[in-house]
Amino acid sequence: MPGPALSVEDVRFAYQGRPALDGVGFTVEPGRFTALLGPNGAGKSTLFAIATGLLQPQSGRVRVLGHDLARDPVAALGHMGVVFQQPTLDLDLSVVQNLRYFAALHGIGRRAADDRIEVELTRLAMFERRDEKVRKLNGGHRRRVEIARALLHRPALLLLDEPTVGLDLPTRRALIDHVHDLARNDGIAVLWATHLIDEIDPATDRVVVLHRGTVRASGTVLEVNRAAGAASITETFDRLTGGVAA
Repeated sequence: MPGPALSVEDVRFAYQGRPALDGVGFTVEPGRFTALLGPNGAGKSTLFAIATGLLQPQSGRVRVLGHDLARDPVAALGHMGVVFQQPTLDLDLSVVQNLRYFAALHGIGRRAADDRIEVELTRLAMFERRDEKVRKLNGGHRRRVEIARALLHRPALLLLDEPTVGLDLPTRRALIDHVHDLARNDGIAVLWATHLIDEIDPATDRVVVLHRGTVRASGTVLEVNRAAGAASITETFDRLTGGVAA
């Protein structure tokens, strides 16, 4: 896959004249887990809304595998899987019904859809619960279904906006490990938005530190620590955000 999976270039957006994003730019490479790290109110959700086509930037552009999101949204979004912060499953449908509906929207035939559903749910230890209504699942299991759904059309880029909010520590850890495996083993480019430093693997991850709508640092954990003159990503985050708690 040539070039970055996601390219955010000088993106600016303001709400009623108040800047939410001010010249934001970074890339997400294939096969890499990139953490978009910032405190609440940093602009992460606004950036995700722009990256998924829900908002239009007031300047700058977003490209997915070279496809300009504004000019060619079908091609750009077709390469993207998304897990939003707020749950988007139909609670009154079963797990498999939710996934079949999504697959149909992407033009995936029933047989191929069922094969892919089995693969993704099995990887997430959810296949045995495929006929249960989503309403009966706990928050962690619903998140697993949303991740399975996001992967059905085999995207090159996976975006997750604060996906572990409200989950207990073991469930958080399992989801973080699974998404790292997707990047490492399947070559998927991952952008994982979080305000929790312990969700970052300092040995392998890239990080983009976002604060007050601007990118304060971008690169490997080692690179951003060196640039900040810090010994850890926790110290780097504190220095770059003025000690805002994460």
